[in-house]
Amino acid sequence: MRLATFNLLHGRSPHDGLVDENRLAAAVATLDADILALQEVDRDQSRSNHLDLTAIAARAMNAPEHRFAAAVVGTPGERFRPLTHDDDGHGEPLYGIGLVSRYPVRSWQVTRLASAPVRSPVLDPGPGGGIILLRDEPRVVLAAILDTPYGPITAAATHLSFVPGWNLRQLRQVIRALRTLPPPRILLGDLNLPAGLATLVSGWRSLGHRPTYPARQPRVQLDHILADPRDGHPLPAVTAVDAPIATISDHRPLVVDLA
Repeated sequence: MRLATFNLLHGRSPHDGLVDENRLAAAVATLDADILALQEVDRDQSRSNHLDLTAIAARAMNAPEHRFAAAVVGTPGERFRPLTHDDDGHGEPLYGIGLVSRYPVRSWQVTRLASAPVRSPVLDPGPGGGIILLRDEPRVVLAAILDTPYGPITAAATHLSFVPGWNLRQLRQVIRALRTLPPPRILLGDLNLPAGLATLVSGWRSLGHRPTYPARQPRVQLDHILADPRDGHPLPAVTAVDAPIATISDHRPLVVDLA
């Protein structure tokens, strides 16, 4: 079983700034994941050619199961509003996360996380540089109970806040929500936290340690695959861990093999 998490940067290449459907599909297909969590996912956004990025990823994986969970209606960094119901924002640009599986899904669960109440200083990576005060976005957790060769597994995708402290609060909320679902439980995503802090606060164990950000010369691991150690249903052993370079995004994907 291969697990992977990938912050897509809405499919944009850092080399030319373009979003190309074929490039995105190739980057996902190369991972050859059985379960893939996606972050910074667009649907019907003009900046990503009005594509459904989760559906493209599912086709590239030959995966029969996928779901997109929007966190906001609109475009982050521009104009957006929180998504209040799953059917809100129909026909409008959406932004959130995705979960793709080659295994059948028994059920899905969506948990919504509030945004930080204040703007937070963030380093602007653009040509001008400098510090800007950025408005945080609501976040979302998308969980699925999967039928796998190892039996039922709960897998969840999320992308936590960049605001220090607030992401720790969100991580605790995520753990509480997932503990209501059947074991074994796996959390995949961009937690915006270094590895040591993510495992300390969650109490879950990391299945793979690799720096994932920034993509060109990664120095810190923001992207994680964590497993609940207290469920009494051990997962197969980890046999390989990788963070391969990709043609898209400012993050590297994190890939973990279990056998």
